[in-house]
Amino acid sequence: MSKKSIFSVGLEWPIEEVTEISFSDHISLLDADIIVFNPVVPDYPYYYGRDEYLGKPCLDDSNSFALKETLDHWKREIKEAFEAGKTIFIFLSSVQEVYVATGDKTHSGTGRNQKTTRIVTLINNYKAVPMDLAPVNTNGTAMKLTKEGSLIAAYWQDFGSLSTYKVILKQDIKSPSVTTKSGDKPVGSIVRGKSGGSLVLLPYFGFHLDEYSSESEDSESGYVWTQEAVQAGKRLLSHLVDIDKALKDNFDRTPMPQWAKNQIYLSSKERELQGGLLVVENKLEELTQEKEALITKLHEAGYLKGLLYEKGPALEIAIIESLKILGFTASNYKDSESEFDVVFESQEGRLLGEAEGKDSKAINIDKLRQLEMNIHEDFARDEVSAMAKGVLFGNAYRLTELATRGEYFTDKCLTAAKRSGFALVRTPDLFFASKHVLETQDEEFAAQCRKVIIETSGSAVTFPDIPLSGNKVDDVSTT
Repeated sequence: MSKKSIFSVGLEWPIEEVTEISFSDHISLLDADIIVFNPVVPDYPYYYGRDEYLGKPCLDDSNSFALKETLDHWKREIKEAFEAGKTIFIFLSSVQEVYVATGDKTHSGTGRNQKTTRIVTLINNYKAVPMDLAPVNTNGTAMKLTKEGSLIAAYWQDFGSLSTYKVILKQDIKSPSVTTKSGDKPVGSIVRGKSGGSLVLLPYFGFHLDEYSSESEDSESGYVWTQEAVQAGKRLLSHLVDIDKALKDNFDRTPMPQWAKNQIYLSSKERELQGGLLVVENKLEELTQEKEALITKLHEAGYLKGLLYEKGPALEIAIIESLKILGFTASNYKDSESEFDVVFESQEGRLLGEAEGKDSKAINIDKLRQLEMNIHEDFARDEVSAMAKGVLFGNAYRLTELATRGEYFTDKCLTAAKRSGFALVRTPDLFFASKHVLETQDEEFAAQCRKVIIETSGSAVTFPDIPLSGNKVDDVSTT
């Protein structure tokens, strides 16, 4: 077996000689000698935050950004690998269309009747391929090789009967290698670059036949590869290596030596193109810096969402930020003798809080004991004249969807809170309250929230109902 480095993006293999890469991973392809690419967009991580628009999936802003960034990444990586002389095999899967946010919005109406329209556009998984294939979904198995396809004849003899064409390519595509048996519609092609790189577009094949896997309760995936699958994987890899070799033998180009890169050998056309490239690179650097700044701001703006799923210091940061939004002054406290998760106060009173996040269970009495000790420790400080009110912030079942979470606090925790007069705050409730104030600057609502936190004694805090703003957001396609 060849010792070439083989990367496979989005396609599972039953052999260890191939390095598998998830479609959502941002990995460089330049480390590979041969690349296998399957442009199939997985549901995860784009499953959450999606709706439907005109019968197709429609992603929220966050997932729109993530998907577009992933598609751009692979388009750039494939282009760079192609220009670096690599062979990229692309198994042509079905077109997957999805609506994504453009970042633009329009507004109509005023006040509570204001309507916000979110502008979306349609993209598909073939945006990850750096050439216009204009693929159209279809399905069939009757195919034939063209004259150009003689290069893949051995592969086709072995795997042609196991392949399916899921898309038809544009009629004027260069060098079609496989066409439909009737109609001569192109369903495969071999595109060669001046630098020795090649894009080998093949009708779809995957290791999904029944004889290639069997169910297994001992496997994390729920199945194991059969010996037939392993043998097929080795044969497929051997064919790809042979095709790569044939393409390279037909393009025996010597890498440019360092001395030949001297400026004295440049033509006027090369100098002109280098100058244009420098201008583009400077613009790209400016755009990259702007993008990084926006990503940083996006992460900072997302701190508040930590109230939904975080624990430890990250949860404490989110709690402090949310309390500030509600009008408290809030911070951690630490000196040589004491350390408190959060100390916060307003004109209504002074409070001291402990934060706890649990992966898959309710908040128990342990943190309440710690909170009680902290209250007395805080009161013992010389600069404190009145005992602070205790608040336990709990993020129970933090890795579970909000709608399916159980009770946030155990019965013992509720009993102890009632005895001590402490308030219990469910951090997702705090999230929605502070999010409303952040977006509307509703000071009256913020004051109500402060009041209910301070006045709640021995039970969970019930925040006031969030006022209906009347604002609606609709998705509208621009294409």
